[in-house]
Amino acid sequence: MKAKLTHRWDLTVEEAMRLQWELSAKVVEEDDLPETVRYIAGADVHQIGNDQMQAVVCVLTFPELELVEVARAIVPVTFPYVPGLLAFRESPAVLKAFEQLRHDPDIALFDAQGRAHPRHFGLACHMGVLLDLPSIGCAKSRLYGQASEVDEEEGSMTPLRDPIDGRILGMVVRTKKGSPPLYVSVGHKVSLDTAVDFVLKCTKQGQRIPEPLRLAHLHARQRPLEPPKTSATQGTLF
Repeated sequence: MKAKLTHRWDLTVEEAMRLQWELSAKVVEEDDLPETVRYIAGADVHQIGNDQMQAVVCVLTFPELELVEVARAIVPVTFPYVPGLLAFRESPAVLKAFEQLRHDPDIALFDAQGRAHPRHFGLACHMGVLLDLPSIGCAKSRLYGQASEVDEEEGSMTPLRDPIDGRILGMVVRTKKGSPPLYVSVGHKVSLDTAVDFVLKCTKQGQRIPEPLRLAHLHARQRPLEPPKTSATQGTLF
């Protein structure tokens, strides 16, 4: 799966922020999904040492949640760590990993923000727009927005709102009783209701993290046995 839209990554912080505002207008917050979702992906990124990013994309069947493929890519770090601009640090690796896939997912979960972002354009939106792929942001911590306390019961949720205009940016969702909630938001081509529904359906009993992201997280933190000869490795089929 290759990006349908591209842009330069060698930007200044100010240029990157302006680009986020521009691309934010392209996000579709309505459902534009296949009639039957067969494959769902989870993507995660882990830094290796000081100068490399490793991205992993796991593809699972839906609704069975059986792993069918793992693709990974390792690329040099080219952008500084700036809160709100992680997409410019991590996306080149994520895009490379998606290029290795032999199964094109119908929808993807990202361990990142979507609309719940200061410029309403987190990594989940960024990847959704560039790949033209229905996408969901499912972050483990809040970056932006205000919300009331969510009940402790599994499945409880409360809106996450923009502190400036009160707009609903996402949903704070308790996927496991007694565990910290997740911050779910639209990435691209899904409604917020659909995003929350997929997160809950993909979270196995007793787990906090949706299965596609849980597996991607585990694989992303595995160091390669030897330095890669290229910037990407072909997907592994199961």
